[in-house]
Amino acid sequence: MTQKQLEDYLWGAANILRGMIDAADFKQYIFPLLFFKRVSDLWDEEYKAALDESGGDLSYAEFAQNNYLNLLKFVTDKLLAI
Repeated sequence: MTQKQLEDYLWGAANILRGMIDAADFKQYIFPLLFFKRVSDLWDEEYKAALDESGGDLSYAEFAQNNYLNLLKFVTDKLLAI
């Protein structure tokens, strides 16, 4: 299967899944999925990095301040409290 054939097949599958939804409106479904996928991947990367950094210590890897997403929420909450 060539790259073009794969792209055409996937585009056809997306058209079937989307049904009668206009392509421009389809982005309302796709963009949130892409966002949550990226957030999930980022959390996985940081969790693995914390595990590697700590030599496999699960409590260290799960500590909120070792995760960028939790740290960002922590800092945002503190700034909003000012």
